[in-house]
Amino acid sequence: MRWSNLFVPTLRDAPGDAEAPSHKLLLRGGFARQLHSGHYSMLPLGWRVHQKISEIIRLHMDAMGAQEFHLPAMHPARIWKQSGRWDVMGDEMFRLQDRKGSDLALGMTHEEVFATHGVEISSYKDLPQQWYQIQLKFRDEPRPKSGLLRVREFYMKDAYSFDIDEAGLDKSFDAYHDAYVQIFKHLSLPAVPVEASSGAMGGSGSNEFMVPSDAGEDDVVMCADCGYAANVERATSALAEVSDDAPPAAPEIFDTPDVRTIKALAEFDGGAAADRQIKTMVMVADDEVVLALVRGDHGLNEQKLSDGLRSATLRPASADEAQKALGALPGSLGAVGVDGIRIVADLALQGRTNMTTGANIDDKHYRGVDLARDVAVTEWLDLRTVTAGEPCVNCGTALEIIRCIEAGHIFKLGRKYAEAMGMSVLDENGDKRVPIMGSYGIGVGRAMAAIIETHHDDNGVIWPVAVAPFEVSVILVSLRDDAAVAAGEDLYTQLRQRGIDVVLDDRDARAGVKFADTELTGIPWRITVGPKGVAAGMVELTSRATGETVEVALADVVDQVAATIEAARIPDGADPIYR
Repeated sequence: MRWSNLFVPTLRDAPGDAEAPSHKLLLRGGFARQLHSGHYSMLPLGWRVHQKISEIIRLHMDAMGAQEFHLPAMHPARIWKQSGRWDVMGDEMFRLQDRKGSDLALGMTHEEVFATHGVEISSYKDLPQQWYQIQLKFRDEPRPKSGLLRVREFYMKDAYSFDIDEAGLDKSFDAYHDAYVQIFKHLSLPAVPVEASSGAMGGSGSNEFMVPSDAGEDDVVMCADCGYAANVERATSALAEVSDDAPPAAPEIFDTPDVRTIKALAEFDGGAAADRQIKTMVMVADDEVVLALVRGDHGLNEQKLSDGLRSATLRPASADEAQKALGALPGSLGAVGVDGIRIVADLALQGRTNMTTGANIDDKHYRGVDLARDVAVTEWLDLRTVTAGEPCVNCGTALEIIRCIEAGHIFKLGRKYAEAMGMSVLDENGDKRVPIMGSYGIGVGRAMAAIIETHHDDNGVIWPVAVAPFEVSVILVSLRDDAAVAAGEDLYTQLRQRGIDVVLDDRDARAGVKFADTELTGIPWRITVGPKGVAAGMVELTSRATGETVEVALADVVDQVAATIEAARIPDGADPIYR
């Protein structure tokens, strides 16, 4: 490819609303342009990178025996209603009607569609099956931001496994886990597998692959010593044992005028320290009022509560809803003596006595509360949010909380979708069995942005060779020197013949402009062909990653560059699957 023929609209400065480094560099480097909020056009350089990422994913999927599909992006409402997710997905689902008034949706994900095709599997002998596609997804994000990290339209590799039993699902899940580890190594992404919530997907197990980055939106709890890692929505930690005095014979009510917060009660004369308070939150889960109890110095993790309740929707109750349920306004709420309402308490409260909590009378609290005696807890669950510095549950080391980008997510879905779509197979005894499914996703555009977040400097992107739009840029310093131009053209031809993805910068522009564009767009290697060097039989070879420039004999540079690039196409530690 010749740069003079390329459409690469580079910018000196990024637009003011671009904050994440990847967003700035995607725009400045001419990789992408926003059409409207959350929807990006991928320009030629960006699409080359996007396709290379897709191809690496595809190679690993094919290597593990997965079969590629291409399914419709527009779905009939019928299949989403059949699975029960038509209402669950809420406003994030793009919905429309055709000319006949039939309800349709733009696919957010494809569990229902794949399971619909799965009904044609009739025997256990046809299992396991591994199916995947790289297809557009649509999600009406309320606040698209950070370029390709949070958008409304994006390509995803979504794969689905079908097995006869849980043991088969475990094997498939592990195979995808291992494939993902290798994919992210090939992409030069330091992705860490962590325990995660399955959210609206449902299922029994879930791992996310997280890339540490300040541009991320997820917090991951990590232990530097033993390697424990979990999304805050799943993380737990060890807590110091608490010793309580014996409680009085019954809770004692006392006045707490104008006390509305945990902190205020801790500072109130006759109040209690935060770790000796019960924080009561009135929540609404699938239209049912639920009380969630945590220790006063702990925060409620709403995703943990939602997962524990297996609720499709969860929100805090309004002040009016709380008053209607318990008779008091927030700040004086508690669960002592409450019946007829589901009460879910955090494990850190189990066995606690002599606690203080709201009395469900405005400006009054109870002291001397014994959880086992005074509160009719329906379920004990892990509900609290882990904070930095708490001891690791495995080894006791102080935990860190690191901001990350979610680059991939794998789920054990169970039989929810297979059953809803009417899938069944005959087992070895001739009995009907519903297959069990797994779901495995990687966002291609998000991976592209994550690579930039991980590989850039002040001058631009530093693409790993495996995904770079071009592996080498041959720069003609002057178009007015026939010998230098001929040498550059010859190098360009030889590199192409050697299978190197090369661009010849033959623009009639200053060398400094060409160097800056090559750095901004992140091309890993630059060969500078100038009149003086060619006259001496030499060219300059520059590494984008290190900035180091060396002189190489014109006769040797093709062999040297070809060998270097061949070795770099598979990063250290990655499985050489496509050699």
